[in-house]
Amino acid sequence: MFGRFGRGGGNFVAQYRVYPVSFVDKNEAENGDKIFIPPSALDRLSNLMFDDPVMLFELSNVKQKKRTHCGVLEFTAEEGVCYIPYWMMQNLLLTEGDVVKLQYTKLEKGNFVKLRPQTKDFLDISDPKAVLEMTLRRYTCLTLDDTIMINYNNRRYFVDIVELKPADAVCILDCDLNTDFAPPLDYVEPEPVFRNPPAVNGGNILGKEKGGAKRMDESAEPEPAADEGPKFLAFAGGGNRLDGKSSRPDLKPVEVDVPTTSLNIPKEFERFIRGPKPPDGGEKKKEEDGGGTGLPRRKAGKLVFGGARKASAEGGGGAAAKPKEEEKKEEKEEEK
Repeated sequence: MFGRFGRGGGNFVAQYRVYPVSFVDKNEAENGDKIFIPPSALDRLSNLMFDDPVMLFELSNVKQKKRTHCGVLEFTAEEGVCYIPYWMMQNLLLTEGDVVKLQYTKLEKGNFVKLRPQTKDFLDISDPKAVLEMTLRRYTCLTLDDTIMINYNNRRYFVDIVELKPADAVCILDCDLNTDFAPPLDYVEPEPVFRNPPAVNGGNILGKEKGGAKRMDESAEPEPAADEGPKFLAFAGGGNRLDGKSSRPDLKPVEVDVPTTSLNIPKEFERFIRGPKPPDGGEKKKEEDGGGTGLPRRKAGKLVFGGARKASAEGGGGAAAKPKEEEKKEEKEEEK
């Protein structure tokens, strides 16, 4: 039954039991669509005068009504056995030892293919078209609704063939093939974000209507007011007593405004930095005494050199000169 040929108008038809290429240690054949068939198939093809440089075949699972197309890598398989890539077995819904029908065929040259990755991980490849071009060099033909495997960077990507031109099965050897990509199966488009246009003086910035400026919806809720500014929490840490009692509940940190510039310092922050203010009388006294330096206050904008020495002469020096004048007067009275 298996391995027999029929002439069918000069056509080649055979049936084989199918196994994956890993059974013959040909794992590199997984990266393509070429199969292994017995040498008797080559003799039969030669007798039928098939002298094409590339032989193309149609593989079909008659029970499941699935078909695909492939080329031949070697005529070295055992009689009645055919070895094909495992991804091709999955497309045909075949298991090890199932019967597959092999038929010689001719295909047109392809000029367009549309591919759809099954996962969005394929989009992470920096140059997917270049990777696809290198991968398709190992293929001889493509079939509509097939799923091919792309092995790149030690990862396997599965891609569906969703559109082909000019036929449902084409040969891709020595042809200009235009490639297009569809969104991956698990790709979800982001939801659009609609933003309200900014308003100018209660009106719509988009323009005016015949009756005047078009205002925005008055029923819209007003936006919450933004925070006035950053807050500083003074003494925000906690404390524990040595006797084990709970701390006072009335001692809580107080929020104060953090100044944004040196010209705008809140009063609460100034009190926190400088401490309690002295009484008013003390400030006035300091102002009268020249700020507590002992020097007389001068008008702003004038430089006075030797001010301290002059002040001592006017103040302390004058007080010391009075006793000397009195001593001179007493000496003069004694001489008289």
